Amino acid sequence: MKKLATENRLISNRSMIVGASLAILIFSIWGCMTTSKQLKLKDTALAFPADSIINLQNRQPLSFEELSDALEKTRTIYIGENHNEPSHHQIQLKIIKMLFKRYPDLVVGMEMFASSYQPILNRWSAGELEQDLFLQKTHWYANWRYHYSLYSDILDFIKENHIRLIGLNIPFHLPPKISIGGTDSLSPEEKKHLPLHIDTTDSDHRAYVEKIFKHHRIPGRNNFECFYAAQCVWEDTMAEAIEKHQGDHPMIVLIGNGHIIHKFGVPNRAHHRTQAPFKTVYLAPAGAEIEPSVADFVWVTPPQTHRKHHFMK
Repeated sequence: MKKLATENRLISNRSMIVGASLAILIFSIWGCMTTSKQLKLKDTALAFPADSIINLQNRQPLSFEELSDALEKTRTIYIGENHNEPSHHQIQLKIIKMLFKRYPDLVVGMEMFASSYQPILNRWSAGELEQDLFLQKTHWYANWRYHYSLYSDILDFIKENHIRLIGLNIPFHLPPKISIGGTDSLSPEEKKHLPLHIDTTDSDHRAYVEKIFKHHRIPGRNNFECFYAAQCVWEDTMAEAIEKHQGDHPMIVLIGNGHIIHKFGVPNRAHHRTQAPFKTVYLAPAGAEIEPSVADFVWVTPPQTHRKHHFMK
């Protein structure tokens, strides 16, 4: 019996060792798979690991300091995001801090707030509101809905340094209405929120939105012209808000990648209004493939860990 018990213990110990070794091997393989992912530039042999910053004009990597210098004389800087990726917001804050040191009159515009909340945003910038009241008065979880913790460090820095915060968006209940019935379906009061000019003539932008429309249908939104009108209203509203609030100040715009890709969303529309020089910084995860024309710069972030949201926020 003692011999049998000893043999059983030896078998058990060997099993534990084999199991532990197997676990280490699996984690090692998984770690290699994760760290080996790179961002690929379409139609090229170029690929870049996470934490790389690439100048897409010459397709060369550059340091954060070199990016800072490249952005220094730019009036409007668009920093894209996948809304629920924490690393994207950390990068946005890093760029805000860098530019604020150089330009104390920096303005930050955010897609996450409608322009109708501007009086509340002014109070936040002045340091007059606590977080709970700010969330309540901006109806954060009724409008934006992504967890506030993703943006809290950015907004705290804005508050602590009294940086002007600008709401760029149209009231959030209007784009879904437009995507179903067009702008004519809005009430006279709702139409007051529309931009003065809505550009639906950009063929490249139309093709991009149509591709999304065909692959991600939403019940009740089966008319592409209405869907496209809603997208253009969205883009031109934010472009108009930039024109209204920027003045002679440098401005950082925090906005979804879908609104700055190829510049035909908000950046070009704002430029047509202001003629101010601008740059776009597109944030993309390692493992993705992008076209070299998507932006001026791309910052490669860790492989995506969250489900991608296809609706164009």
